[in-house]
Amino acid sequence: MTADEILAKFNEFLEHLPYDRKPFSLYEPVKYVLSLGGKRIRPTLMLLAYNLYKDDPESILMPACALETYHNYTLLHDDLMDNADLRRGHMTVHRRWDANTAILSGDSMLVLAYQRMAQCRRDKLADVLNLFTETALEIGEGQQYDMEFEQRNDVTEAEYIEMIRLKTSVLLACALKIGALLADAPEADCDNLYRFGEKIGLAFQLQDDFLDVYGDTKVFGKAIGGDILAGKKTFMLINALTHANDSQRKELEQWLAINDRPKEKIEAVTRQYNEIGIDRMATEKIAFYFTESHRYLEAVNVDESRKIELRRYAERMMKRQY
Repeated sequence: MTADEILAKFNEFLEHLPYDRKPFSLYEPVKYVLSLGGKRIRPTLMLLAYNLYKDDPESILMPACALETYHNYTLLHDDLMDNADLRRGHMTVHRRWDANTAILSGDSMLVLAYQRMAQCRRDKLADVLNLFTETALEIGEGQQYDMEFEQRNDVTEAEYIEMIRLKTSVLLACALKIGALLADAPEADCDNLYRFGEKIGLAFQLQDDFLDVYGDTKVFGKAIGGDILAGKKTFMLINALTHANDSQRKELEQWLAINDRPKEKIEAVTRQYNEIGIDRMATEKIAFYFTESHRYLEAVNVDESRKIELRRYAERMMKRQY
């Protein structure tokens, strides 16, 4: 089954999930968030991993839905924490309703995610829930590190990589491993698929950093330079401050402190990145993790013909905005 066919099955299943509990006002924002679309990367990865071994991915649509519910719960609360106005071009929950509704509906989404995940095969339930719970804790840890980094000026590249591993990569890894577990894959394959997800997740997030500076606004889907204006400690900024000479660092720090000239600030910081060679460093690091990811996929003990679709999908993930 192709990734597009899998995605179509998943979207149809998600769209027709019943919400028959009351009060309606608690679940309306949940349905709203899940109706806003998105790439559905996590459930697609879970179903593709399952499809390496078995030909009935529709049998695990509910656990796949659990992952998407959990992912969107984190986005709902992220939007509230960031005071964001829009998500995927639509009003965020706390803007359309209010902050209290966002908190309560988000909490309910988390519980719904567990309820949906618990509908997987009984004999796999303990392993699946242990992995899912550990992943959820790690994502919270990553979010906390991200918040703390905003107040620090000494964040290292290694610390940043660990933060994005926790905040982004582990959920992709979890998706792949759960798909493999539910398909009765050997333990070694489950672990290799997890590592594949970790590495592709790092490449994916680093590409996001890169495209925030060098992407095409029309293709990227959002304004360029947002991380620069927010002063976010990204791979780009951390390495610029690390590798800059004294005069470059002085100019960079001066521009980082300016908040009333956004267009000039983005242009000036980008110019500094170019002088320091940050674009090259970033593309090399992205390529490194992407190559690493495929080492783990190659180690998965199934016929190469069955890996074709997962390999193609990973390549599509990385080409999404080029």
